[in-house]
Amino acid sequence: MKKLIIALMLFATPMLSMGASKAHLDSAGVDLGDKESLQRGFKYFVNYCLSCHSAKYQRFERTANDLGLTLEDVKQNLMFTADKIGSTMDIALDAQEANGYFGVTPPDLSVITRARGSDWVYTYLRSFYLDDSKPMGINNVVFPDVGMPHVLWELQGWQEARFKKGEDGRMHFEKFELVKAGSMSTEEFDGAMHDLVNFMTYLGDPSQMERKALGVKVIIFLLILFVLSYLLKKEYWKDIH
Repeated sequence: MKKLIIALMLFATPMLSMGASKAHLDSAGVDLGDKESLQRGFKYFVNYCLSCHSAKYQRFERTANDLGLTLEDVKQNLMFTADKIGSTMDIALDAQEANGYFGVTPPDLSVITRARGSDWVYTYLRSFYLDDSKPMGINNVVFPDVGMPHVLWELQGWQEARFKKGEDGRMHFEKFELVKAGSMSTEEFDGAMHDLVNFMTYLGDPSQMERKALGVKVIIFLLILFVLSYLLKKEYWKDIH
């Protein structure tokens, strides 16, 4: 019984930490059928995420084939961490060095949307704000005290978060205010994050669209088989009924 209780506590701890954030989550509007969005998301991922975070359960070649890209295009423009098109999306950053830089080893992002949810990741990426009390000068509404720097600040710019005291005596997030514009407008940045999360959702289950397409074909086949079986049954039993 003691071992069972310990096992349940270990299982519950990460679940509780995942649900710790009370921030409102915006819809990511994931659409895995939008190949152009996935291609743009792939570009953002390799440029802004893959330097620190790996996606070691996915290969460049598989991604190119799934997203309708040529292998040569991927080699020339989207492969910065590997030499062979069949390589996995790994990084050269050593785990101990990363821990020294950020205070924590950056997690692999292969299944981050399956673990956290696409809406969580989408809201998180748009929720960094200036906070002088933190070592890096930034914080995040969705993930307070996060160790990750705001690597997308050139696109989004810098924003401040406004909080107000609630009836429970605690400070609650109210809104963001942009204090320094980035290279994108708010709408453009939201669109870019939609593309990025769309791609990361694809990473979490690359065969999802293929399975769904196959599932539709199987259902159609079963419906046709049902009709034929029913007609055959009527033919066999017509002299009895």
